[in-house]
Amino acid sequence: MRIFISSLISGFEPQRAAARRAVITLRHEPVMAEDFGAQPSSPQIACLQGLRGSDIVVLILGEHYGFVPPGSSLSATHQEYREARETKPVLAFVQQGISPGPEQAAFIAEVQAWEGGLFRGGFVGVDDLQDGVTRALHDVTLANATAPVDEHEMSVRATAMLAAENKNQVTSAMLDLVVVGGPRQRILRPAELEAPVLAEQLEQSALYGHSRLFDRTLGTASGLDGSDLVLRQERGASIRLTEQGSVSLRMPLDEPRPLGRGFDAMSGMVIVEEVVQERLGTALDFAAGVIDRVDRTQRLTNLIVMVRLSGVEHRGWRTRAQHASNPNSVQMGHGGMRERPPITLTIRRAALGLDRTALIEDILVPLRRQFPMAS
Repeated sequence: MRIFISSLISGFEPQRAAARRAVITLRHEPVMAEDFGAQPSSPQIACLQGLRGSDIVVLILGEHYGFVPPGSSLSATHQEYREARETKPVLAFVQQGISPGPEQAAFIAEVQAWEGGLFRGGFVGVDDLQDGVTRALHDVTLANATAPVDEHEMSVRATAMLAAENKNQVTSAMLDLVVVGGPRQRILRPAELEAPVLAEQLEQSALYGHSRLFDRTLGTASGLDGSDLVLRQERGASIRLTEQGSVSLRMPLDEPRPLGRGFDAMSGMVIVEEVVQERLGTALDFAAGVIDRVDRTQRLTNLIVMVRLSGVEHRGWRTRAQHASNPNSVQMGHGGMRERPPITLTIRRAALGLDRTALIEDILVPLRRQFPMAS
């Protein structure tokens, strides 16, 4: 793979050399401004072209913001980050124990606030940085590697978990997500599944963690359903965890929360694309956290991710902008019940944490195609 190394150059030569060593150690190709030579274009254009031709970006941030080219309000490194973040995996490393100025502090805050497709790590010295870059690139390599896996068996288990979560009639719109790991094996002993501490940890994460699945104004019930641990809320949100480390999640799409856009996206007449995208990101992040918690030694190497929307018959699909421009006019199709099979992806386990933006897109686009665009 071609790895673009983005950072301040002047005064950061040791850190860039450490990143180069990490890339070469894993037999990838470093792409660095120092190697471009004479170019007919400006240095910044040459760097952006090098970035666009790369597969991954390693971003290294230190104390100083760097030179701001004429005609721009952003430093060269900041421009490179903005260029990369929507299209490529970004591995960001922030130096610890520094006192950045206002511009660099804002840049670091922007990087740390962005969730999709980004790995973040800290470093103190060049050896620490080299080790961190090596580990992160190795994880990306694993995420994109292929390995033999019984996809059919995993898909059967995932489908069964979807069915188990939909036995009762549901009237509100729900996002259903299942993550099944392979090769099939027992990850949790029965005593571990029924231990109160596990349910308490899941409930704590669902209510107060970074990826909040549950509504804090509602009560939560937990217990065993057969051999599975299940946590439920009144509005239909739920978590199911099996002995094999498989996770099934349900999230309401019609949750009445203000969106700050001047309209009620939860009208019950349309599916709002950005709401599905937000819930999907939350569910994937929560599932990744659960699997990492119960399978710390990564015995599960491959995953099936299965997603569907339920309780959404006769709804159309809109973006927030489309709904804001005409919220009171929704013309729906009348084609009867349509079969909407779940969206299914087979991935390496590391891809659940890395390449998050691409994973969400690979699920969201096929989901959108299953629904008519609401006029």
